[in-house]
Amino acid sequence: MPDPAARDAAEEASAFSHPAVPPDASAAYGDHPDQVVDFYAPRDGRTRAPLVVALHGGAWRAPYDRQHLTPFVDFLARRGFAVASVEYRRGSDIPRQGGTSPVAGRWPETFDDVAAALDAVPDLAAVHLPQADTARIVLTGHSAGGHLALWAAARHVLPADSPWRLPAPPALRGVVALAPIAHFGRAVELGVCGGAVIELLGGEAEYERRAPFADPAALLPTGIATTIVQGREDTDVPHTVAEAYADAAAKAGEEVGLTLLEGVGHFPLIDPAADACAVVSEEIAQLAW
Repeated sequence: MPDPAARDAAEEASAFSHPAVPPDASAAYGDHPDQVVDFYAPRDGRTRAPLVVALHGGAWRAPYDRQHLTPFVDFLARRGFAVASVEYRRGSDIPRQGGTSPVAGRWPETFDDVAAALDAVPDLAAVHLPQADTARIVLTGHSAGGHLALWAAARHVLPADSPWRLPAPPALRGVVALAPIAHFGRAVELGVCGGAVIELLGGEAEYERRAPFADPAALLPTGIATTIVQGREDTDVPHTVAEAYADAAAKAGEEVGLTLLEGVGHFPLIDPAADACAVVSEEIAQLAW
């Protein structure tokens, strides 16, 4: 049996071995340096293509920005998609008192940014990526970005007093969430990403009050086609987190697709060299085309 730690290390090294791919265009959706969207044109020369909006992971922590997702984004562009890669504000580089890792997320700025970016993308794409068909948008994200993708697709079912609530469902063909932190209760039980969920919501004192505004499992049903792609051997965000979300959806009367990949951990989903990345592309294509 392969050593799980060695497999995880090899998968992560492979995913991060690819050079960053510069965008074809970038545009700001706010005044902060992190409020920017990078655009990638379809590499096959087509003049009209579905738009994939991508949200990077990294436990909502500052050291992990959109650069590590650029090989995956370029992979999708080479598959014929137009792509918008969203940056957003993350936690401080300085750990909380008694902590060892950078803080996960900023409340409410992380959510402010994702909401503002998704609202702005169609108009920005019309200017900076004319090949993008904004009538065919698929939202994707990896890990913490998978959480944000599920959350962004559920803004119309946020509590009525949420500043991020939309009056109607967002205009999406669907969501393909990759190893998402999709169910906060299960993620907290498992201590996913070193307790990042608790940090994202501002600490234990704020968790119960803020979770209804941020936990995708509390924002169901959405009425938007949703698929989760997950490695069964993932030790960063175990597959039971995705399964808990799918179970919550079923109880709410909604079916969520769940593709579990055998022998796959956390990072192959965004690694262009891995077979799992091709599976992700196919899942996106099923919603987009």
